[in-house]
Amino acid sequence: MSDELQDGYEVVVVGGGAAGLNGALMLARSRRSVLVLDGGQPRNAPAQAVHGLFARDGVPPAELLATGRDEVRRYGGQVVEAQVEDVRPDDGSPVPAFVVRLVGGEEVGARRVLVATGAVDRFPEIPGLAQRWGRDVVHCPYCHGWEVRDRVIGVLATGPAAMHQVLLFRQLSEHVVLLANGLDLPSDEAAEHCAALGVRVVHAPVAQVLVDDDALVGVRLADGSRVELGAVAVASRVEARADFLAGVGVKVVEHESGLFSHVPSTDAFGRTAVPGLWVAGNVTEPMAQVGASAAAGAMAGAQINMELVMEGVQRLRMAP
Repeated sequence: MSDELQDGYEVVVVGGGAAGLNGALMLARSRRSVLVLDGGQPRNAPAQAVHGLFARDGVPPAELLATGRDEVRRYGGQVVEAQVEDVRPDDGSPVPAFVVRLVGGEEVGARRVLVATGAVDRFPEIPGLAQRWGRDVVHCPYCHGWEVRDRVIGVLATGPAAMHQVLLFRQLSEHVVLLANGLDLPSDEAAEHCAALGVRVVHAPVAQVLVDDDALVGVRLADGSRVELGAVAVASRVEARADFLAGVGVKVVEHESGLFSHVPSTDAFGRTAVPGLWVAGNVTEPMAQVGASAAAGAMAGAQINMELVMEGVQRLRMAP
């Protein structure tokens, strides 16, 4: 299919990751005209493989997405590499509709918009940390814990949630170190957990991640001492990619947990407070793994299709 854009589509999907592509797949298989706008910045790009995904465990992220794009195109959907600058209401339409403006100025119309632009991970500003992300600096025990099993794992605290990681990574290695990083951690109860599990607590701030022969070997502390490690687990600050939605009155907001920002949905299917605008995947649920994001996209796609079906029925009933 040509990458030449049409004037309008029944559904424009913003984001070409697992959520966006699975939503587009459901819609294309329902014979909807679908455009996927893929910004080309998948959150899991640094990872060598996707894990915990039924029947596809270990597949490289780029390969998984390439397969997904081919599947959408097989059913007539269109996938185009493009960045979205703005989404605004189509005030001239009698039903929910939008105008999607791309970076560069081109515009397309959409009766529905599914936003699946994912999120960005922000890290503590410690030299060497971000460069090892997705390799031997990890965040999720289910995504990458097996790959660092039995190593000496340092859990780098960014807040009280660090104890959650301590407990989960201790399941994967007998050698876990809590790097409190200058924070007032752990609490009395958490200290008892650490003692029971044999988890050493290092209180000094971390100054640098140490690498030798392209492998993480430890961290240097602010006092100059060194902690030997084989991997670091850290909870990133997760920020939703959705600033382009300001034109429809949708804002990225802080989650009540304080751990991430997101675009809230009003139900389990991905509806937002703006009629016709839907969200799926990490943009609304930053903790979702690839499988959960794909499932959310599929559910949103099915619900969007049903909404369009009922809109069509209503239009026929109102016809003279």
